[in-house]
Amino acid sequence: MEIEIPHRLTTLGHPHRLALFRLLMRRYPDRVPAGEIAGALGLKASTLSTYLAALVQAGLITQGRAGTSLLYAVDMENVRQTFDYLLMDCCRGRPDICAPVPVAEKTTAFDRKYNVLFICTGNSARSIFAETLLRSLAGDRFNAYSAGTKPRSELNPFAISQLLVKGHDISGLRAKTVSEFSGPDAPQMDFVFTVCNQAANEECPPWDGQPISGHWGVPDPVRADGTDAEKSLAFQTAYGALRRRIEAFTALPLASLDRLALQSALDQIGREHGKSTE
Repeated sequence: MEIEIPHRLTTLGHPHRLALFRLLMRRYPDRVPAGEIAGALGLKASTLSTYLAALVQAGLITQGRAGTSLLYAVDMENVRQTFDYLLMDCCRGRPDICAPVPVAEKTTAFDRKYNVLFICTGNSARSIFAETLLRSLAGDRFNAYSAGTKPRSELNPFAISQLLVKGHDISGLRAKTVSEFSGPDAPQMDFVFTVCNQAANEECPPWDGQPISGHWGVPDPVRADGTDAEKSLAFQTAYGALRRRIEAFTALPLASLDRLALQSALDQIGREHGKSTE
């Protein structure tokens, strides 16, 4: 332990290795392909390989394989061990002086709705689906919002068609940027979900109030090729995957779960109700 912890901290002292580690933390518990990491961070394959090897050797991430692809994920047991060591050794076991924000016993107040934000890159299909579904399924308990990191100028027509076929009200839907939800007058979020890998890979500023976050990546239907019928099927599949996740989310006993239990449940929903690879 005495040797491992300084080695891990030294490894994270390099800015590019730290950026790589932070990306994998944002994607936890996903296993992310090396090629996707390289694209998100703008690194050459040889450079990325060096950084990944250093993080694996330090015990901060794990390496796996699916077919010909190398997949990487945070080694959460070792990461927690490192954080625990810092808290107990450097802070002498005093979370009152070292923890940035105490973990609340309950997720939010009982006398208001939960605010939920869904983020993808274009905010033209997947996050729009999620916003509409949550509003439709549980609008009495949740305020649903969506935004894009690089929003398109208009919503995808196949997405709009899918919502109309399912009987949803599409009035008021529009593509929005995440900056609309980070200003002083913006609603404070209780939950923030990314529904595409590209958005999850991007650096975002911390949200006020430290909302609980989750990554529910869904393959991008906008990329579907083929006939209009084949494209429509891709949008229907994305809609179905998000509906299953949101149904599971709204079924959770939110008021009776502490933050750690709720975060675990949200991660489990992401794993059980569809793949997050694109």
